[in-house]
Formats: sequence, structure tokens, C-alpha cells
Amino acid sequence: MPTETLERLPKTMRAVVCHAPEDYRLEEKAVPQAGPGEVVVKVDAAGICASDVKCYTGAPMLWGDSHREGYCQAPITAGHEFIGTVVALGAGAGEQYGLALGDRALSEQIVPCWQCRYCRRGQYHLCAVHDIYGFRARTPGGWADYMKFPAGALNHKVPREMKPEYAALIEPLACAQHATRRGGIEFGDTVVVAGCGTIGLGVVAFARRKSPAAVVAVDLSDDRLERAKRLGATHTLNPRTQNVVEEIRAMTDGYGCDVYIEVTGAPASVEQGLLACRKAATFVEFSVMREPVTTDWTIIGDTKELNIVGGHLAPYCYPSTIQALASGAIDAGVFITHELPLEDAVKGLEIVHAGRDSLKVLLKP
Repeated sequence: MPTETLERLPKTMRAVVCHAPEDYRLEEKAVPQAGPGEVVVKVDAAGICASDVKCYTGAPMLWGDSHREGYCQAPITAGHEFIGTVVALGAGAGEQYGLALGDRALSEQIVPCWQCRYCRRGQYHLCAVHDIYGFRARTPGGWADYMKFPAGALNHKVPREMKPEYAALIEPLACAQHATRRGGIEFGDTVVVAGCGTIGLGVVAFARRKSPAAVVAVDLSDDRLERAKRLGATHTLNPRTQNVVEEIRAMTDGYGCDVYIEVTGAPASVEQGLLACRKAATFVEFSVMREPVTTDWTIIGDTKELNIVGGHLAPYCYPSTIQALASGAIDAGVFITHELPLEDAVKGLEIVHAGRDSLKVLLKP
């Protein structure tokens, strides 16, 4: 079957291209074409993530240093949180993904190679090649008028009645669901969520659905803590004015929390969590840290025998996250604070970097 197109597509489009730290340019690029198994969408909305800000500010973890290999392959069209309308389907793509022209769709943030050890074991989110939209040369992102989902991508249809602004939250909220799952929350647990950005607030919402005894949200922003209450937090703590470790111990008869999910990206939160956990508790690390973290590892082993688990991306979480948003089980309106045109992408990055009065900042091509 030949390529199907919804309309006659333009030859060029606007795209926000990352060239280097603090060097993001709105450029004219060729509109991508759909080859066999590929999907082209007209972008309806795209989010700005904390990892985008770290790339913008030149964090070593994304550009490379003596400790870590550089990750951002500039020049590259940025953006890994997006939702779009299908405007072209390459041969076989419609049948493979259950998509038709005019459908609203998104693609998981990683395009696996499907050949490495991890992909063959079903751990596609740990793919050795690790092509992530907006960072890697093979996968230009969604800060553009149009984008392509390559062959082998994991694509999902989104209900047309869902607002595109809400659908743009699916990627970070899927990550939140994966972080929650990694915590192994049980009925009656005391769960602490450190960091109430978009992912952290998503963790609050998903954790509450696990019927714990308490969900404790921790953040430096009182506004974000109020948003956490709207999503189900039973307690809120602000480290600026409260001793988080003492407060958590006080509410747990001196033992500490059962599960601590770290999504701040701040080294101080790691030590805070280790001290706040009871013995044999579970500590989930889901942050993208700017720098290495040092702490007393004796706490983990000899003192508390903690279960330390990592969390990365959102494997097998997209369908249920789409359902949670579509059903209203998660109030998407809690998350969005700014909507900007594509040409204001750098302004959006600066707003998120400042972190004073923003949560989810969206770009609308």
C-alpha cells in the first residue's frame, strides 16, 4: 500500500533546533515524509520537561563530561513530550498501529532498536542504542510543526475528545506511573513523594490509587503542594519551614516511611529520603541528576537494609495512563500553567528553569 496523506503537506516547517547549551534556534526544516511503517503527525502541543532544561543549561549528564558520555546529539529538533494529528501513514503503518488519517496519536519517548539484549528481553526502555525523541540524531522531536514516528516506534492512538493540552501530559504521567509501580506500594503504606513537578504530582495521583495510609508530598513550593492536595496527597511538607525527616518519623510512630519516591533531581533529597525511610523500606530514584550524589551508604546496608530501585522512562504504562486521563481519574487541569507559541520556546525554557510560578509549560505550534 502506498503512503496515505490527509492533505497536501507543505514542503517546509518551523522547528526549534538545539545546537548547544543556550543555543536553541527556530529554523526552517523540510517536512518529514512517511516511509514504510512510519507515521507523520502535525504537532498539536508539546511539553517542556526538566530534562530539556538541563540540556538547555548544559548539564554534564546530557552533554558529556569525565563521568558520563554525552547524550544530546546536536543539532537536533528538541522535544519528547508531544501529541499530534496523523497526516501521513507509510505503507503498513496504519494496520500495524491501528491508526487512520486524522487520528490523534503520540509515540513513546524511546524508539527501541529491537535487536539488543534488553529489547529481546522485553526491557525495551533500557535499549542499548537508546534513541530518545529530541536528543538523538535518528529521532528529531516534537518542537516543530510536524514530526515523524520512525519504523519500530511505539505509537498509541489517543481519544479525539481529549484536549491536546491534556494529551501532551501523557508522556510525563506515564513516567509517573512507572515510578509508582517501582515502589511496590501496598495497602496501608506511608508513601513519601519528594518533588512535586509534573512527574512528582503524577506519582501522588497514581500512589493514592494504591490505597496507602498516607501520601506525603514534599516540595519547596507551597503552590505545588496545594496542587498535590488536589491530586490526593494526605500530607504536605515544605523543607524550607519544616524538618521533613522528623515530621515523617512523627507520623509513623518513629519508624519512618515505607516507600520514598525521589523525583526532585536535588542531591539533598537523596540523603533526606534515606534518613526518612524505615528499615527494609523501598527507595525509588527517578530523578535526572545534574551532578553525582554522595551519601553514607552504610544507611542502605548495615543500618536499614533498604531496597534501592531505579526508574527510567515508562515501559508498558501508556495505555493505562491514556485511560486515566480520558476517564478523568487524574485531573489534568492541575498540571498546566503556561501555553506558549513555538517561537517562544526559549522563553518557555527560561520559565521552567526559573521554577517560580510554573509547572507544565506547553508549546502550541
